[in-house]
Amino acid sequence: MLNVSGHLLSTAEVESALVEHASISEAAVVSHPHPVKGECLYCFVTLKDGHDFTNKLIDELRKQVREKIGPIATPDYIQNAPGLPKTRSGKIMRRVLRKIAKNDRELGDISTVADPAVINHLFSNRCETIM
Repeated sequence: MLNVSGHLLSTAEVESALVEHASISEAAVVSHPHPVKGECLYCFVTLKDGHDFTNKLIDELRKQVREKIGPIATPDYIQNAPGLPKTRSGKIMRRVLRKIAKNDRELGDISTVADPAVINHLFSNRCETIM
């Protein structure tokens, strides 16, 4: 659960709204500090083959989340993630995603990550400003 401007939002609900889009195969949502709202939504999305990450897609995803959940759930950041950091059993490592969103390279123990190269790619392509 995330607290955005005093409203509790379920990350699973936002992720579900994102993956309903025809271009998205997987999504993960974490909190990111925001100077006014306290926390905001930082979304990582994995595209299906043959789809491009464009500003139009970002706008469509924001609109979809707004329509499904409400304006308070509109993502502030949407990052293209060709892969997500997962354990060998396939569980998304949200702790690592929160660190990437904050640009904190002190990741702690990442020995259970199935593909460590994904982490470097996400850091190099992270969102610097609110889109």
